[in-house]
Amino acid sequence: MSLAERIAQLEAEVAQAQARTAEEAERFRVAMLGRNGAVTELFDAFKQVATEEKRALGQRMNQLKLQAQARWEELKSGLQEGVAATGQSGDLTAPALTEPSGGLHPITIVRQRIVEVFERIGFTVSQGPEVEDDHHNFTALNFPKDHPARDMQDTFFINGPGGLALRTHTSSVQVRVMEGQRPPIRTISPGRVYRNEAISARAHCMFHQVEALYVDKGVSFAELKGTLDYFARSIFGPEVGIRLRPSYFPFTEPSAEVDMSCTICGGAGCNVCKHSGWVEIMGCGMVDPAVLANCGIDPEEYSGFALGMGVERIAQLLYRVPDLRLYWENDVRFLRQFTPGALRS
Repeated sequence: MSLAERIAQLEAEVAQAQARTAEEAERFRVAMLGRNGAVTELFDAFKQVATEEKRALGQRMNQLKLQAQARWEELKSGLQEGVAATGQSGDLTAPALTEPSGGLHPITIVRQRIVEVFERIGFTVSQGPEVEDDHHNFTALNFPKDHPARDMQDTFFINGPGGLALRTHTSSVQVRVMEGQRPPIRTISPGRVYRNEAISARAHCMFHQVEALYVDKGVSFAELKGTLDYFARSIFGPEVGIRLRPSYFPFTEPSAEVDMSCTICGGAGCNVCKHSGWVEIMGCGMVDPAVLANCGIDPEEYSGFALGMGVERIAQLLYRVPDLRLYWENDVRFLRQFTPGALRS
């Protein structure tokens, strides 16, 4: 192809050039006017042209270069006008964003806050299966054979009592940790649990728990109370107080229910706290020596404490949500209150 023919070819390409995006306009500039562009290569080849042809071809090449530069400016100007007309930037051919951005579920937000509080004092996070065997869900935790939790009316069994079941608590994870790790142990176990309960404003067949376990030499009830006080103040504020009431759990001895001073009435009494000034937030106690022995830990050498709470209960107290069913109805009007700016189209 002669130089004149190549010039004619490039003149046609410049005239027909189109660009839908800034990237395409830049590719045109590089292809024509860049260091290795087509117009630049013409000027390199011009050195080999016969003297009698240089004048005419030189004028055409200069004109082609000016045309390429002008076309590039037109392409850029057209893109800018399109942005001004549509109010959009970037690739105008890209699909529109029709889906709203997402946000964290309120239960996820509260669970993360609980985990962060315990991580600050050295607790690690442990996970376990949601379908558990009888040993880890009941036997190792000192549940007697006639305990109500072993009844089909309270637990979702997969193949009958004594077999596999949907775990009723994340204490089963603590058993697995103690069986596979020597003390000192400091861990929390967040996760879903399942109980055969009728769904209502205050109960659900599936909910979330976070349980904590600390096992070491010389662990005392005083350390348990200090941990509870630290947790309550970290989540609900420095003005909150706690109290412990004697209770019973098969896997702890002594055991206690933990109450927190009502954040709504400040302890004066209201409908939420049933005019007592206190609301229950979790259960706790010293790990029963039989549980330590069942997991292969010498109870004469080690002691420990355990505590467990429902994430929905903590969220209910933080957000003052009166009905637990609201968390699972997927009503965007409800959920967007917890993540401002999310879930909006």
